[in-house]
Amino acid sequence: MKITAVGLGLIGGSMCKAIKKHTGHYVYGIDINKETITSALSQGAIDEETDNLGSADLTIISLYPSETIDYLISNAGKFKKGSIVIDTCGVKTEIVRKVSPVLAEKGVTFIGAHPMAGREFSGYEYSQDNLFDDASFIITKSEYTTKAKLNLIEDFGYAVHFKKVVITTPEEHDRIIAFTSQLAHVVSNAYIKSPTHQEQLGFSAGSFQDLTRVAKLNETMWTPLFMMNKEPLCFEIDFIINRLKEYRDAIECGDYEKLRRFLREGRELKENIKTY
Repeated sequence: MKITAVGLGLIGGSMCKAIKKHTGHYVYGIDINKETITSALSQGAIDEETDNLGSADLTIISLYPSETIDYLISNAGKFKKGSIVIDTCGVKTEIVRKVSPVLAEKGVTFIGAHPMAGREFSGYEYSQDNLFDDASFIITKSEYTTKAKLNLIEDFGYAVHFKKVVITTPEEHDRIIAFTSQLAHVVSNAYIKSPTHQEQLGFSAGSFQDLTRVAKLNETMWTPLFMMNKEPLCFEIDFIINRLKEYRDAIECGDYEKLRRFLREGRELKENIKTY
């Protein structure tokens, strides 16, 4: 299969490296940074640079959400008829809604996808061929997708060593991802703003590192992700605010039993949680 990767940052670069490591597919690369292209070629992450979108059976778009929409709509007529286009953005509903019908008119299937992996760094230089080894790959179905095309992308996900491929709808993806990913970034980013963080040296250990890891985010990417998923994310933020108020009130009032119950409930939920 011939694959074109558009955008060779952390995710796009890692996709290319995983494809070349685990499959025999031929990979074209497109990126505005020529140094990135040079690095990708020298490292064998791509076989060839191209500006021709019509050669690929599968095109992987790894751009910011708004740029993904603009790129796909403006280049809709350039993709190979009968081919599949996927993206790697962390929000799906708005992208699928705007892009799928436009590509479908050109005989191209768009499948919104989301590799559930990342690092607190960005750019091709941080891409890894094993970034997806223990990760989930979410792909979304819509009125424009067929079972055969979904199966092809599911097989592709396993081929590049995702541990699990999940098929869902764009709306369900966005509702759940607001909790599992976006809320964590909001909470971590807000948590680090306490003035006490300036005094933490020598007082912090694993819990501080765990909670602050994703505070180091790319605000240019995450801002539109949050805005495009406003309702589910605001629901999750409101929910955690209300739970925090309960904890605070129990502590302030000296209600040991209520606080113990809150803590026990959280511990038991964590002990029973399953990731796969």
